[in-house]
Amino acid sequence: MAGNVRPVADERDGLLSFLEQQRYVLKLAAHGLTDEQARAASTKSSLSVGGLIKHVASTEYGWMDTVLQVPQKPFAESVAEYQTAHQLLPDETLAGVLARYDEVAARTAEVVGGISDLGQAVPVPKGVPWFPDDVEAWSVRWVLLHLIQETARHAGHADIIREHIDGGTAMPLMAAAEGWPESPFIKPWQPA
Repeated sequence: MAGNVRPVADERDGLLSFLEQQRYVLKLAAHGLTDEQARAASTKSSLSVGGLIKHVASTEYGWMDTVLQVPQKPFAESVAEYQTAHQLLPDETLAGVLARYDEVAARTAEVVGGISDLGQAVPVPKGVPWFPDDVEAWSVRWVLLHLIQETARHAGHADIIREHIDGGTAMPLMAAAEGWPESPFIKPWQPA
């Protein structure tokens, strides 16, 4: 996948394609990292590349549960789970969280593919501090736009963390992952 989303057929295709593109650039931040590097919190933040990927996968899965109206754990009971969803734990691997993220992406495509109207109401879960109390429902369309926004935000975080680990930046990483030839404009990333 190159640096831009291909031409899209319609709204659904566009939303899913732009979400896929943001997932891809987030995963590029992990290209060539070891598990230890993927766990590294290389800035003042406690965030790591592997932890961000794990978090975004968990969050996207949760949003699809919300779309499907799967009963959720009360927020107060899931705080510890929420916090560990931001960390690549010692018994986890980067390959494992990347595979999980691919599974979550396939589930999202399946869920959204099964919904005929992107305007379908998605009830707002109550008791979550960052959800509005004065909104009863979003739409599936809104959920997809929100996932694009959140994934893009975390892809940016991952870019900064990755650059602090070994100097790898987005376009050289993409060039390396996709096998682009070196040019006057870009040199594919290589391990040190």
